[in-house]
Amino acid sequence: MLSLFLPFIVLLILLLFNTFKVLKEYERAVVFFLGRFTGIRGPGLIILVPGIEKMVRIDLRTVTMDVPSQDIITRDNVTLKVNAVVYYRVEDPQKAVIAVEDYAHATSQIAQTTLRSVIGQFELDEILGQRDQINIKLQHILDEQTEPWGIKVSAVEVKAIDLPQEMQRAMAKQAEAERNKRAKIIGAEGELAASQKLSEAAAILAQNKNAIVLRYLETMKEISAGEGRSTTFFPLPIDILGRMFADKKE
Repeated sequence: MLSLFLPFIVLLILLLFNTFKVLKEYERAVVFFLGRFTGIRGPGLIILVPGIEKMVRIDLRTVTMDVPSQDIITRDNVTLKVNAVVYYRVEDPQKAVIAVEDYAHATSQIAQTTLRSVIGQFELDEILGQRDQINIKLQHILDEQTEPWGIKVSAVEVKAIDLPQEMQRAMAKQAEAERNKRAKIIGAEGELAASQKLSEAAAILAQNKNAIVLRYLETMKEISAGEGRSTTFFPLPIDILGRMFADKKE
């Protein structure tokens, strides 16, 4: 007896399964009645007419999409490999289903072509030093191109820039030369400051002869200090040396 009603029970279960749908808070259903768009439903429990109404489930959460590495030639003819990440979400479920066949694949393809196009407009130094501006430009262009599909691109970030080996070596040498240059400049500035201080000290000592004598005696003390010193100094008045040099000139 049960076997007679089994087909009807299976058919009833299938009808119920196709009639009642439960959508999560972040999901929406794009509903078609005999192939014609009728509206967007959800979240929660929705009821469909079996065999007549069909729905396409759309996720409204932000999607993180990796853009594969692209071979790009910069404006100054340097070949790079650049990859990026795109953050987007479905803003209009109706457009995302009707206006484009596969919005995820379409967004991925347009992101790759836009990355190559935009990066190719910059020179290498600009790409390395102006990444924030490039990210903003990429986001703006992608957002405009995907807007007809009901897609909102919230952010684009360039992840990695791979340089050729010869370019990496050239940049390393350039960085080393820059560090040496800065070290020499700092050393020269230190020598200049020291010479200025010595000049000021000499001017002060020249105004006071007793100060010169005291400095002379202090220097002798420093030289003779320490254990094992065998050097003997005979103090000689500086004015006598001055008169000796003056007599020689005469």
